[in-house]
Amino acid sequence: MAETLPQDAATNLDAYRVLRADRPRWLPVALDIARGHGLDVSSPLVFATGTNLVVGLGETLILKMFPPLLRAQFVSERGALAQLAGRLHLPIPEIVAEGMRDGWPYLIITRLAGTLGSEVWPSLPEDQKERLLRQIGETIAAVQRVPPGGLAHTAPRWDEFMRGQMQGCRARHTRLGLAPKFLAGLDDLLRDAASLIPMDAPAVILTGEFIPENFLLARQDDQWSLAGLFDFGDVRTGWRDYDLLGPSAFMAAGRPGRVRSLLEGFGYARTDVTFALKRRLMALMLLHQASDLNSHICIEGWQQQANDLVELQELIWTE
Repeated sequence: MAETLPQDAATNLDAYRVLRADRPRWLPVALDIARGHGLDVSSPLVFATGTNLVVGLGETLILKMFPPLLRAQFVSERGALAQLAGRLHLPIPEIVAEGMRDGWPYLIITRLAGTLGSEVWPSLPEDQKERLLRQIGETIAAVQRVPPGGLAHTAPRWDEFMRGQMQGCRARHTRLGLAPKFLAGLDDLLRDAASLIPMDAPAVILTGEFIPENFLLARQDDQWSLAGLFDFGDVRTGWRDYDLLGPSAFMAAGRPGRVRSLLEGFGYARTDVTFALKRRLMALMLLHQASDLNSHICIEGWQQQANDLVELQELIWTE
């Protein structure tokens, strides 16, 4: 009798989290799927990070299973990998097979070579961090030059997504414990955001997550470079600056050389880095789908260094 996945984990997030942590309950299903495709299951490697159920099959393939309650991630990942295939200067996974098991969609994709960015980034010297941030900016721009194709129809549309985020912004950041001195400026920032953030401009592909956990690095001599991108489950389309937020928060650390490298790699000249651009980036950072300033801004002591959101934007995107 074929292994099955529990039904409660298909529709209930808490039950799914319990299942995900209980490897013996779901790994046999993953291996049964792999065997059904004639794949080697002799040395599976379960990946502990990420949202979905992910297992490496040897050195070359990965099986990624999506609970039905996160089907939108499956649709985004499949659509993004298909749309970006062969159009970037960096490797991304290729789709080898796809299917459905107990209502759970899955993808079998190629496994990229390289070292996870989060393992390398903290120990890199400053000049290499600047170099990588320039490459990240260039890569964001390269992704955004690819036509969105069918991804343009991914719901919700950019304008709907932004308006929904604006409506829930204060409640979200109050719940997450943002200091009152920053909450005090939120209404003014949201008012400005309505005009600063283009709602109807031509949409580009956004991954939302250009962070060290989602890219691979390779070293040649003593120089590290981007070697691959993966995890496209949160892809949407919208205004291009949205994808600057991950590296700004997690990597640039308010250091002028890093900030300048990221923005110049993306295509912004120094003269483009105006108060209005920083204001827009600050608004987008608060409106990001995963926004949590207390957990994400990697500038030590930033809560004490800034007295309001205007000072905070100058701290994050310092020149």
